[in-house]
Amino acid sequence: MFPKLTVTIVCLILAGFFNVSNADESTSGVRSSDERPNIVFLLADDQCTYSMGCYGTPGVQTPNMDQLAKEGMIFDCHYDTTAICMASRANIMTGMYEYKTGCNFEHGALLSEHWHRSYPMLLRAAGYQTAFAGKFGFEVTEQPDTQGELPEESFDRWGGGPGQTNYQTKRNKSMMEYARKHPHSTVSYGAFGSDFIADAAKGERPFCLSISFKAPHKPATPDPQFDSIYKGKTFTRPANYGREYGEHFSLQSRTGRQFERFHSWNYSDKYDEVMAVYYQQIYAIDVALGMIRDAIDKAGVKQNTVIIYTSDNGFFCGSHGYGSKVLPYEESSRVPLIMFDPRHSNSGKQLRCDALTGNVDFAPTILKLAGLPTPDNMDGKDLMQLYQDPQSKIHESLPLINVWGPKQAHSYAVVTETWKYIYWPYQDEQMSPTEELYDTGNDPGELTDLSGIASAAGDLIRMRQIYDKAVQAWQKDAVPYHNYRKFGAHFQRLDSQ
Repeated sequence: MFPKLTVTIVCLILAGFFNVSNADESTSGVRSSDERPNIVFLLADDQCTYSMGCYGTPGVQTPNMDQLAKEGMIFDCHYDTTAICMASRANIMTGMYEYKTGCNFEHGALLSEHWHRSYPMLLRAAGYQTAFAGKFGFEVTEQPDTQGELPEESFDRWGGGPGQTNYQTKRNKSMMEYARKHPHSTVSYGAFGSDFIADAAKGERPFCLSISFKAPHKPATPDPQFDSIYKGKTFTRPANYGREYGEHFSLQSRTGRQFERFHSWNYSDKYDEVMAVYYQQIYAIDVALGMIRDAIDKAGVKQNTVIIYTSDNGFFCGSHGYGSKVLPYEESSRVPLIMFDPRHSNSGKQLRCDALTGNVDFAPTILKLAGLPTPDNMDGKDLMQLYQDPQSKIHESLPLINVWGPKQAHSYAVVTETWKYIYWPYQDEQMSPTEELYDTGNDPGELTDLSGIASAAGDLIRMRQIYDKAVQAWQKDAVPYHNYRKFGAHFQRLDSQ
């Protein structure tokens, strides 16, 4: 279904068949080299920011992530523009917002026309060796509203799987060869990555390795070899932990499963036990990261291999009395991001960047790193601009989308570096359309909704204007299939009509 691109198509892409912006050949600070960098993109599943030492969480053990952060750069204002795995992964691969990919649970697969303009396809067309392992997260199809399939033939080496995949390595067909030595899938992906790097480094072409870990996604299934890491430990709860810190949230936000999971997933009564398992799963990712970095060192390509580490969405873990993800609040939508480019003069300075970034930025960044132009359909920007100057900006605002789950909980939001506006359009006898406003710069725990506070009236007007423009963009650019067009009207504020 997905044959290799023909020479004609490859030439059209590289010659600018899509209207593209010129590649920035001076992504400054990078020492001159004729060799294109290798690229390693690592994606956790459901990892929140308060799960890593480098993000200031006491009691967690993430030595390899912390070391990567010391050598590279931490991004403190990074959002997944849709905070659920299927849509987020399509965002990452294509560099586009969900309403332009048309891809999410309950909506549909990604069309092949978008897949052929994804970063793995464009890199392979440009001569990169490519590999993927883990939870792919979505399928690709030729036509809307039809069954899709995994694009295994789009990669030189494949260790991916359908659906949620499995924590038992032996139950992941493409990873069977690793099952005996690494029965738990998290570390098996570290082994897969290590093998691919060792083989790819022997060739003359650069490589791009993409791994999507299943961890720490539910059902919680930690690798037993790490049982001792957090045994008997207790953890500091976040400052916004508990139901009393979510009473100001919209009634609409309580209609999804995120609200009841505060109790059903035991954040309310077994917090330390639940978090020990969660952190243990992340520790296994940290081990896999260490395996991959060791393989990079052994292959002799450390000085020319860029590493990106992030998560497909965050996780509430009891904040505001909620569990899970999806909703546009900070714990769900804001996630870790670490980048390391060993060629860059800013590496090793332990710099942090507060600029607003999003998951749509990965595809443009990876293409720019490879010296390729960015197709103009992509919404993201090049993160290396911030690596060069952490005080600069690439976005004034980003949308936060939720059109999954019960229609009552559907929401659209916009976020800037320091403010967030959320609109909940659903109404019935109990609920009216609701807006929320947060000063995330001064109130990162979103403890105070400012939408009804007179002193914030000017900020509310400003954020409403940004929101209205985001709705207009949805109305203009939404795909004409998978029911995305209807949300352009659904999310329009009543007093803006």
